Amino acid sequence: MTNNAQVLKYTHTMSKNETSEDVRRWFLNAIRNLWPVAMGSVSLRKSPCIRENCSACASGKGHSSYALSGYQANRRFSIYVPEQLAPEIQEAIKKGRRLEDLIKEAGVRYLRAQKRERRSASQK
Repeated sequence: MTNNAQVLKYTHTMSKNETSEDVRRWFLNAIRNLWPVAMGSVSLRKSPCIRENCSACASGKGHSSYALSGYQANRRFSIYVPEQLAPEIQEAIKKGRRLEDLIKEAGVRYLRAQKRERRSASQK
């Protein structure tokens, strides 16, 4: 499902009389349990080590480790993730994507509420 389709899917739940304050309350409630959050991706990478005559490297097995990769301030980053933390970071990334979807939905709902409020104020 594309991001636009996701936004449209969520906007069907909004009320036609929703105010910008209603949107604010909905958004704060929706994000309440979205911690921890992260953006990027976790991948398992394999690389050789610096030890001479390493049996793991010689066998082709190499050394595996997880990394969190993404962009920050338009610069690519990659950070080592201990194996025990990889599932937690992957879950944080899922929550980060959910947060991104909620932000998109909030923008649409807020704009629609603002337009209704302006129309209502100009008719008075």
